[in-house]
Amino acid sequence: MKKRKLNLKGRLFQKRLKRLFKTLILAGLVLILVSLLFNTLVKLPINSSKPVDAILVLGGSIQREMYAATLASQSPDLPIIISQGSKEPCIWQIFQRQLAPNKKVWLEKCANSTFENFVFSVPLLHRWGVHKVKVITSGTHLPRAKWLAQIHLGAQGMAVEIEIVKEWGVPGNRESTLKTQLDVARSLIWAVLSQIVHPPCFNLIPLNEVNLSAWEQEGFVCEHQGGV
Repeated sequence: MKKRKLNLKGRLFQKRLKRLFKTLILAGLVLILVSLLFNTLVKLPINSSKPVDAILVLGGSIQREMYAATLASQSPDLPIIISQGSKEPCIWQIFQRQLAPNKKVWLEKCANSTFENFVFSVPLLHRWGVHKVKVITSGTHLPRAKWLAQIHLGAQGMAVEIEIVKEWGVPGNRESTLKTQLDVARSLIWAVLSQIVHPPCFNLIPLNEVNLSAWEQEGFVCEHQGGV
């Protein structure tokens, strides 16, 4: 009899744990959905009417970084993230040549794809409390870059303004329908996960801390279009 009572108590305890676990999962999903809806339906429309307060440069062409240096000269107070762009000394020289301030420029070196450009940059922008982002890319990177920007940033309630930079020479990005479809699909999934997951980049370099002397000793080559 005692064994039966113990077994019944054990089964009841297990059932309660399962119910609690299911309730917690359901509550978590509801909170994620509420957060996503609030960001896209409330914050995003409000932020769309606000001025740009940060710049995100998608790596792939030194000409995008040249344009970013021009913007930095015009708007020195705007923080800039250059996501997996050219080598550090090349970007440093471009900003020096433009006499552009580099104290608010960060080089994000964690991303290995356009998808990861946003995965690692968006949490930083979110932490800064950014409302609207100017995303710098080029025509060869469209429409994929634009759609990914709208999904990743929009999921956090941040508005997007796409700036297209003219390129010459070998295209910085090579697009395909399959690549675009795959990136859009996983970005939609990430839009949900990003409500609770914010992966940090542990390879974030302030541009004003780049050691040009060390790079010169090591040796480096920049894209010839940059003229540096």
